[in-house]
Amino acid sequence: MPVDGSSPILLDGEEWQSYFRDFKRSAFRMEVHQTYSMPAETETVRAFLSGEPMPESFNASWHDLIREHAAAGRGMTRAKLVRRPLTDYSRYLFEWCIPGNVAAGENYQIVDLTDGTIPGLPEQDFWLFDETTVVHLNYREDGTQINRELIQNPDIGKYLRWRDLALESAVPFSAYRT
Repeated sequence: MPVDGSSPILLDGEEWQSYFRDFKRSAFRMEVHQTYSMPAETETVRAFLSGEPMPESFNASWHDLIREHAAAGRGMTRAKLVRRPLTDYSRYLFEWCIPGNVAAGENYQIVDLTDGTIPGLPEQDFWLFDETTVVHLNYREDGTQINRELIQNPDIGKYLRWRDLALESAVPFSAYRT
């Protein structure tokens, strides 16, 4: 619930998708959970864990969007916090999801917290669009998404500090993976 007592603004469907289409300069994602349970991914996670090959067109529409933004000079960056040993979900990300995102032009950074925490990093997943708009991604303990909440009058400085701290502590996915 917002601090000012107003109702939260929850995003879904076309309204939520418009944030990915319409940002002008940058989109940054802080990804803090080790496991996500997203209904749209249930079948592909199952296939990965069963040892099936990745489908040829896996995440094609997302990759097209990343390429479109990259070609227009708009950056998409992620900071993924991980702990070893990697969860099954993180292994799925590392094998099936992240390589295609990086190949399409997303700047995917890994922050390894196995050997300890980094003071000041949040425990909240969020997207930061154009360094002005913040959307919290709220999850249950098991990684099931509860909602996506547009933060009204966010303290942008706080989110920029979190972004910068994560990126200062990160290594590019390609370097981490090797």
